[in-house]
Order: sequence, then C-alpha cells, then structure tokens
Amino acid sequence: MAEIDHRQIIASLSTEDRRDLTEKQDAPGVLRLAAHGGLIVLLAILILLKVPFWPVLMLPLGILIVFLFTLLHETIHETAFRTEKLNRIVAVVSGFLILLPPAWFRYFHFAHHRYTHDPDNDPELMSPKPETIAQYLRYLSGWPYWSGMAKVVTANALGRNSDSFVPEKGRAKVLSEARWFLALYALMFAGSVLLQSTALLWTWIVPVLIGQPFLRTYLLAEHTRCPHVSNMLENTRTTFTTAIVRFVAWNMPYHAEHHSYPAVPFHRLPRFHRIIAEHLRSTERGYVRFHRKLVANLGKPE
Repeated sequence: MAEIDHRQIIASLSTEDRRDLTEKQDAPGVLRLAAHGGLIVLLAILILLKVPFWPVLMLPLGILIVFLFTLLHETIHETAFRTEKLNRIVAVVSGFLILLPPAWFRYFHFAHHRYTHDPDNDPELMSPKPETIAQYLRYLSGWPYWSGMAKVVTANALGRNSDSFVPEKGRAKVLSEARWFLALYALMFAGSVLLQSTALLWTWIVPVLIGQPFLRTYLLAEHTRCPHVSNMLENTRTTFTTAIVRFVAWNMPYHAEHHSYPAVPFHRLPRFHRIIAEHLRSTERGYVRFHRKLVANLGKPE
C-alpha cells in the first residue's frame, strides 16, 4: 500500500464527495445539542432535588459539561451548525462553562491546525506533555488546565495578552471577551453568597473539577507521541472507541480525519473515516489501551 498524505487524499476527492462531506446542516447539531444539553439539565435538576445518591450524579454531569469543549471546538470551526449565529451563541455558552473564551481559543486552535505537532510553532506544545508518572498524574488532575486558563483570562482582561497567535486586530476582542467572562463569574459568585445558595457549587463547580480528568484523558490521545511531521495522517491519532464516547465527544475521536479536512462537520466524519481509513498512520483501539502504552513508555524516547 503506497503511503500518501492528507493533501493527496483531499485532492483526489470528487466534487460530489467534497460537497457531500462539507455540507453544513443545523439539524444534526441541534439534535446532538438537545441530547447533550438535555442530559446536563436533567442531571442538574436531580442534584438540586437531592434525589437519593445525588452526589454520584455529579460525576456524569461533570463529564458532560467538560466535554462541551468538543462542542466549542466544532462551533469555532463553524461546523456544528449551518447558522453562523447559532455557532457563535453556543460557543460563548460552552466556553463560559469551561473557562475557555471562544475568541481567544479560536486563535489558539487555528494556530494548532496550521502548525499541528510542530514543536516550534504549535501552541498546544507550549505546555510539554507528561514524561514522568508525576507529570502524568498532575496533567490528568486538570490543575494545569484550570490554573493556566485562569492566568490567560486574567492577562487578557488586563490587556496584557502577548500570545503570538493572537493578531493585533484581535486583541480588543480578546480583552472584551475576558472582561465579560470575569464580570459574569463575579456576578454569579456574589449572587450565590447573597442568596446563601450552594446550587452552583454542586451543579457546576464540583462537577467540572471531577469531570476534567476524563477530558484530559481523552485529549492526551490526540497527538501525544505521534511523529513530528506535517502529514496529518501521521501527526494526529484517531482512536477507535465506543458510540457513547463518540457521542459525548462530538465524533472528535476521528481526530486524524478532522485534522486532514477541518471543513468536514462532526456528523460527516464517520463517512470521511471510511474514505481514508486505510491510509491512517496513527491509530489506537481504545483510550485504556492508549494510556497503558503511554504509562509503560513514560521516560523513554519517543
């Protein structure tokens, strides 16, 4: 089997295939959002009602909330929905819930796509991947994410953003977005104190803290220990997993497919996978298997 790269695959697609793969629709995204968001609301209500064993429900609630990251990711690509305004609104709500301002993240993520797994230019590699058990456990805890994003949002709000991937014309937007986020967080905190309410604590803060390790576990598989090459079929990993994980992650386990052709909406990635499956160079069968291999090789050269 001849090795080809992602550019050759895209070039080989017929006009009909390109049109079919990249057609944006509202219905698939709205249905997925209704299911994902509906489960979040349902679990939050059950926790507020303090049904029997309600603390146990905070874990699935937290997982569902932190995996809004994958929805945010789709909306900044403007492929979650056909309607641009719907993409923007959902991006802001999702980003607010997980402390990830969408305008800033859009600049960050598009630089990641432009320089995928390039050690010198990919902003995702600004924070080194774990190389020891201690670093691995710290990464999975979610602490580097929360502390890092708190610093980013604060710096942006103070007008001190110095990220090379944020263009000069975008700094005012990044500043305004961060200030709005911080103002709303402060307002919600003050309201909870005045009302002596713990609702936000049990339906948002604690759930996202205990859910974050599951998102970190998922994200670590996307590029870790893939080759530092320009071919998206090699530098990005597709992980074969269950329908439940694909649902919660908005089909992003098809990650090499996404990086190869970012214009493909989440609901068409399974079809695109069938087209390029035989050419994928970095794959894994399940996240448990990936992490077993990763832990066994920590400290060893890539």
